[in-house]
Amino acid sequence: MNITAFIGSSRADSNSEQLANYVLEGLHHKKIDLKNLTIEPIHDLRHDDNGFQFVDDDYDQIIHALLTSDVVIFATPIYWYSMSGIMKNMVDRLSHAIRDERFPQLKEKLQTTEAIVLAVGGDAPYIKGLPMIQQFQYIFDFLKMPFSSYIIGEANKPGEIRHDEQALTQASILNKQLKARIYPI
Repeated sequence: MNITAFIGSSRADSNSEQLANYVLEGLHHKKIDLKNLTIEPIHDLRHDDNGFQFVDDDYDQIIHALLTSDVVIFATPIYWYSMSGIMKNMVDRLSHAIRDERFPQLKEKLQTTEAIVLAVGGDAPYIKGLPMIQQFQYIFDFLKMPFSSYIIGEANKPGEIRHDEQALTQASILNKQLKARIYPI
């Protein structure tokens, strides 16, 4: 099973990345740190006669990761009650990617790629993060991606996620579930 984690924080070793590390502990995975990629904003040409045009940036790395993953994890801080801007930019570009003639298999592949969301916020995230989880649900419904689970954690300052026992327990359970699928008893 190939697992890719998209890390959507602008902070190195962020709480959302640390939560992803708990989930991924002991699992072979690929991590893509979105802050280290150049991803241009979408130029929406869906209805233009010529359609979308090629964009020379790092987004093909995202497409290749999606094409080779069985599970994708979207790890993001909760910024203004939604995903981070760099993650939203990546998600927006999916409109282009699923129409990219270079990758005709992408849309079909996403239908068998399991999605997981990990989100961390500091201001009542268990309530204020729910609209973002619903947003992800709508995104995955549109793409026909199976959305298997999410974890919301509470942390503000760097490293505080280690004090959220509820999120860490959920991360441990998810880690065991993923391991059981790879190494069935």
